Amino acid sequence: MDPVLRNTPAVARTPVPRAVDARRTERLCHATGLLLVLSGLAHLVVFAVDGGPWDGPVSWRKPVTFGVSFGVTLIAVTWVTSYLRVGPRLRALLLAVFAADCAVEVGGITLQAWRGVPSHLDMETPFDTAVSMTLAVGGGVLVVLLTVFAVASFRHRPSGPAGMDLAVRSGFAILLVALASGAAMIARGVVLTRTGHQEAAYHSTAPLKPLHGVSLHAVLVLPALAWLLSRTPWSEPLRRRLLYAAIGSYVTAVIGAAVWAALTY
Repeated sequence: MDPVLRNTPAVARTPVPRAVDARRTERLCHATGLLLVLSGLAHLVVFAVDGGPWDGPVSWRKPVTFGVSFGVTLIAVTWVTSYLRVGPRLRALLLAVFAADCAVEVGGITLQAWRGVPSHLDMETPFDTAVSMTLAVGGGVLVVLLTVFAVASFRHRPSGPAGMDLAVRSGFAILLVALASGAAMIARGVVLTRTGHQEAAYHSTAPLKPLHGVSLHAVLVLPALAWLLSRTPWSEPLRRRLLYAAIGSYVTAVIGAAVWAALTY
């Protein structure tokens, strides 16, 4: 071997393709999340023009709230998972599936709203059944994906500024409550529908909606607060006490919603 070549240090291989793929996936998720939020806001304008009930199984409320909620959640999860110790390829794959699933969920709900029929638990026609079951399966996929991220946050300490590890873990733990309440709503509704209680199925989800809604966005609120606190000149003990107080308040709100659900279920 040429002495020059033998004595030349080997160039370290950097995972450039992986980093590029991760950035592309993040941009895709951010763009998809933004489009879902804009879709929800656009349907708020439709509601203002067209009118109709805000509550009930058939209303413009569903494409509004689901569009905004899914869009914000997709953007939040994309950001928060950057602090998790997950392989870049695995994270990119999970996020891509998550983004596609969010788009399918909002798309199905929006389609049924424009058709003037319920999006969930509607088994009136073969097409409505297909849409309803697609949304149910999509909900199951969301549960699996977010549970994987939640487990990853507890297996290895998340990175980030001081307090971010606590905020991320708390956010995912509370998010699991949202997933459980969402699964409970779907399960109870499907059972009622299959047993011939269609109208009761539509109204059976009401008690769990506050719990589901409150706990769903902890994965954004708490890490965002930790990030904001890290930008202040306050001491670390003070920032941590404020974060503890915020987490305690959020948990209190979730417990209150759970108690209300139990009393009215």
